[in-house]
This record gives sequence, structure tokens and C-alpha cells, in this order.
Amino acid sequence: MAASKLAPFPRFTGGVLRLAAAIFARVKVEGLENLPESGPILVICNHCSNADGMLLMGFIVPEIGRRMTWLGKEEALSWPLLGRGMRANGVVGVRRGAGDLESFKQARSVLDDGDILTIFPEGTRSPSGALQRAKDGATVLAVRSGAPILPIAIVGSQRFWPKGKLLPRPFKRMTVRVGKPFTLAMPKLADRHESLRLATSEMMSHVADLLPPEQRGVYGETVGGAEPV
Repeated sequence: MAASKLAPFPRFTGGVLRLAAAIFARVKVEGLENLPESGPILVICNHCSNADGMLLMGFIVPEIGRRMTWLGKEEALSWPLLGRGMRANGVVGVRRGAGDLESFKQARSVLDDGDILTIFPEGTRSPSGALQRAKDGATVLAVRSGAPILPIAIVGSQRFWPKGKLLPRPFKRMTVRVGKPFTLAMPKLADRHESLRLATSEMMSHVADLLPPEQRGVYGETVGGAEPV
């Protein structure tokens, strides 16, 4: 199936966000050569700031040049004006803390159609900027879809727009770092929960590898192949 081209509104959004970043922040982007040119992609990224999604929309989506679907919190889509903008940029609402089967099916269909899906596996922003334990849903989706996973790490956004702050702190340095795509398989163990834990650790280690030590959090020990305690 042919890849879905990027619509005008996400292109416009990307341009506006890049302009805002040029004025209010200092953003560096690394690893763009790792962006796949075709086929399904499951993008995973750490999440420690309201700026994270904006950075991806501004600097990654235009470079890929294809439609991207995002899993985001459902309540945000009801916000006046901003919610409409999020929908126009491909955000699909998920009920946090609930097993949303319909959202999982929709996410799976994006990958089955050969398109791009973006997930923040931690599920919510980290208050410290360090990686938190990822939710199981992202791992299950990755394994069942078999889609290549593209790890992206955002460095320093917790200093620009910390969780709990209404407005960002301007002129902070941030880096968007794209890693190499990989695929994920579930270890064949008798204990399914342990298999899922190990697969999640492996998946998140690819993000941790791209982060500085202070942002690796609970996955700091996965760098180099060890498992987190």
C-alpha cells in the first residue's frame, strides 16, 4: 500500500513550530539519516515536557514527509481550538488508566496500513526528566504488529518546559536525537509477565542509549545489555 503523504496542515504546523523554536529555544537535531523512507514505523520517544510532541511535529514530521498518527490523552482533544489542531495533526485520544481496546485496534490498523504511529511509552510526562517505566501497551503493540521501531530521545526539554509549569522557560538548549530502527520479539518464557517485562526493557534501552546518563532513569542499567533492577 502506498504511503500517505503529509497533508498541508501538518506541514503548516511544522513551519510554525520551527519558527517558534528559532525564537524561543535552541534546538539541535541529530540522526535524521536514520529516518526510514517507507513502510510502517512505530516511533517511540521519552516524555518529560509539553514541548516533546511539538518538537517532533516541528522537526521530525516534515523530514519524514508522511502522515503521522499519535496516541495522546483523550481529554486534550476536547480543549477549545488546541484540541482541533491536535486532531488535524493526527492525534488519536486514549483514555489514560483504562484498557482502551478500540484505541489499540486503531493504532494497530495504522501500522497494518503501512503508516507511522508515534507513542510515548511512559504514558505521562516525567517530573524529573528521567525515564519512567514504560506501559505494557506499547510493547504489546510493537510485538504484535512486527513493525520497525524508531527510537527518538529528546534531551533537555524538562528544563525548557518542566511538568507542572504553565509556561516554558525560553532560550534553553534541547536536542532531538533519532536512533536506528529495530524490531522487537517477545522472549519465549513460561512466565508471560516476565517475558513482557524483558521485552519492554529491551525496547526502552534503545531510547536510553540516546539519552545522557541523568535522563536514563529506571532504564539506565539497560545501556550495555544489563537489565534494570
